[in-house]
Amino acid sequence: MAIIDFGGTKEEVVTREEFPLAKARKVLKDETIAVIGYGVQGPGQALNLKDNGFNVIIGQSKQFIEDWNRAVADGWKPGVNLFEIEDALKRGTIFELLVSDAAHKQVWPLIKKYLKPGDAIYFSHGFSIVYKDQTKIIPPKNVDVIMVAPKGSGTSLRRNFLSGEGINASFAVFQDASGKATERTLALGVGIGAGYLFPTTFEKEVFSDLVGERGVLMGALAGIMEAQYDTLRKHGHSPSEAFNETVEELTESLIRLVSENGMDWMYSNCSATAQRGALDWKPKFKKAVLPVFKELYERVASGAETARVIRACGGPNYKVQLGKELSKMGNSEMWQAGKATRALRPQRQGKASTEKAAAGTGGRRNN
Repeated sequence: MAIIDFGGTKEEVVTREEFPLAKARKVLKDETIAVIGYGVQGPGQALNLKDNGFNVIIGQSKQFIEDWNRAVADGWKPGVNLFEIEDALKRGTIFELLVSDAAHKQVWPLIKKYLKPGDAIYFSHGFSIVYKDQTKIIPPKNVDVIMVAPKGSGTSLRRNFLSGEGINASFAVFQDASGKATERTLALGVGIGAGYLFPTTFEKEVFSDLVGERGVLMGALAGIMEAQYDTLRKHGHSPSEAFNETVEELTESLIRLVSENGMDWMYSNCSATAQRGALDWKPKFKKAVLPVFKELYERVASGAETARVIRACGGPNYKVQLGKELSKMGNSEMWQAGKATRALRPQRQGKASTEKAAAGTGGRRNN
């Protein structure tokens, strides 16, 4: 592993130079990777593995015809490398469990039935193993239990793979029955196109991931945007002005500068007026939200958020309810203004072809 200094703390990471694709292929040359679930992470991981030359099959229930049809549209062939879940389980040696977290509990008895000594069960989230008291997922002692968790959506994983960039991912080994669990894990991480891999544990991954999704990455970001947009509209600003000052400037300009060279770099490329105001108000926002993050972390660590996910997402009408909630967001004035704004953007070079190539990989968040 390479030793990298992350802000004064040195950590070990695995890069493609240390663990090249040729080595990954050698490690997994006799394996059949059965990707169970073709909804969110499944398409991106499976297609990347396939394109990288690994032996991959899909296990997807026809009951969820949208996901089955997406797999067919992506080039998977029924009876050849696309099967019902049970048929895929009969053929695999590594089982990537990529159905939604709430669905793990339902498919686990079937997966456990077909696990053979020396097989590997692979997760992209620590959820089911860490909260086993709620999920009832306890793997037998004679199989590897491993994880690679891409730090992005399945859609982004596929798009970045096609562009040659990759997405960073964490990895962990919970149980090494074969004696080769770490090599298997790293090979799979390289195979799905990770930019670099950093070690974690199942517990640390799920705690950080659940906090991140509910916090800065999705929940907090959406909530702060709505609060600012509503404030501007209340004071007479037009939808176009409110949206551009709240979302468009962030996503199309400023966040790219942060990605390029850090927050201080973004600040230094803004006006002195913007810099002064941002520096003055940043501590106020931090002070306001720290209690919310404290509550959030405590709920994640206690399993309260897991119980909420299982209860809400495991219901038979969950997709209908989810559709209603997302539709309410999408049809709000703010995001309708966003739709109009996006339609007015100049086409970025290569954007259309990249999105076309990534079509079918799902636009929903990991798990």
